[in-house]
Amino acid sequence: MSAQSADPQIEWGTPRARWVLLATVTGSGLAFMDASTVNVALPAMGRDLNAEISGLQWVLNAYTLTLAALIPLGGSLADRFGRRRLFQLGVIWFALASLLCGIAPTVEFLSAARGLQGIGGALLTPGSLAILQATFVRRDRARAIGAWSGLSGIATAMGPLVGGWLIDALSWRWIFFMNLPLAVIVVAVAARHVPETRDPEAPPRFDVAGAALVAAGLGCLSWSMISAGEHGFGVGEVSLLVAGVVALCVFVLVQAKIRFPMLPLSLFRNRQFTAANVVTLAVYAALSGMMFLVVLYLQQVAGYSALAAGAALLPVTGLMLVFSARAGHLAELIGPRLPMSLGPLVMAGGMLLFLRLDTNAAYLTTVLPAVVVFGVGLTLTVAPLTATVLAGVPERHSGIASAVNNALSRGAGLLAVAVLPLAAGMSGTSYRDPAVFADGFRTAIVICAVMVGAGGLLAAALIRNRLESGETACPESATDRHYYCAVDGPPIERGTQAESEPS
Repeated sequence: MSAQSADPQIEWGTPRARWVLLATVTGSGLAFMDASTVNVALPAMGRDLNAEISGLQWVLNAYTLTLAALIPLGGSLADRFGRRRLFQLGVIWFALASLLCGIAPTVEFLSAARGLQGIGGALLTPGSLAILQATFVRRDRARAIGAWSGLSGIATAMGPLVGGWLIDALSWRWIFFMNLPLAVIVVAVAARHVPETRDPEAPPRFDVAGAALVAAGLGCLSWSMISAGEHGFGVGEVSLLVAGVVALCVFVLVQAKIRFPMLPLSLFRNRQFTAANVVTLAVYAALSGMMFLVVLYLQQVAGYSALAAGAALLPVTGLMLVFSARAGHLAELIGPRLPMSLGPLVMAGGMLLFLRLDTNAAYLTTVLPAVVVFGVGLTLTVAPLTATVLAGVPERHSGIASAVNNALSRGAGLLAVAVLPLAAGMSGTSYRDPAVFADGFRTAIVICAVMVGAGGLLAAALIRNRLESGETACPESATDRHYYCAVDGPPIERGTQAESEPS
């Protein structure tokens, strides 16, 4: 590996280590809290801005679109021009975009500002992990990344609670305004305490064309589906659909030909990596669609406040924080196939329990059982899925493999939010009519349950417990890197370049 920094690397437990963690956790926490809070704010935004359901879809999808398209490019830029520099730029960009969101006079303005937020998120999110990987001594990197994951999870869990309180007490606009003082703290701490690092062997060119094609493809597909939900499939909607498919096909062709692709297609020659990403598409499409609809239902039909709706799904995050590591360890012992097959099926069962919701949905007897069952399934799934993605590629590709999986999960969520209301017959202001929305909600939840259940069946058919014939278990030595073990991957670490040789 190329040199990462001229500065002495940081050891765990030192004051500087704590400052670096504060900067990276708070910076990435801005994006995580924002994502988990906006769902809760959608009904209030809709009422205040007189938005139709298509407008609310774009409030979510504009952010996801730019984030999914630009995350791999953001990581490459950070490697080339400096991880601290790009991280700080991302935080400043995100804060300014948050200000625009907070003052938005229309839902169209808000959606555009959310797209700008996604650009900031694409710059700061990969940079936060890359800073930890590059600045901590090797023996302390896993501990630093573990602390980042746990604290970021807490920030994600706090988002709906803090956001719900702000929405009920003040206004939905304050979920964006609160990002401004936090951004000032992050930029100041990073400037003083985070060393600059870069990769001197980073690729000299960036795949801007690839990022543009992904954004155009996903954008056209989303626009087509959201517009079709309002107006049906006319000439404009069909043209957008065709344009989106063509853009994504051209993207694949470009990736096969250029020297430094955003998405090295050689990664998909590994069947385990490909299978894990196929499961990712099914699981995260269903997850994003369900989260979008359940929070709306709790407020619009069941009469929950924004704070209560945000707190309703908190057990999911709690289960993930407490049991994800244990789920990963279980997958190490028995292989990833069973957890990745069973987990989505349990998630499907939890989703179907949401069909019991009605206008008098009591939390303890109706909402909580569905939330807990769904959370158990998600916990069984996520850690083995992530580890399988990373273990399916050599260590030098772990950074781009993680970025690809992240982008695919967000792209799946973007398309799910665009398609589900169309498939369930929701349009216009129907989400404000409890009876009409409840009917569409039930249809959409069944679709989500079928999608995530299909992910479990795909895992059972495609995921293997061994990556090479003759290997049946992980070696016992904790010092070995188990590259052939299907659930043990290297730390998330960007390689020196996104090489295109076969895995």
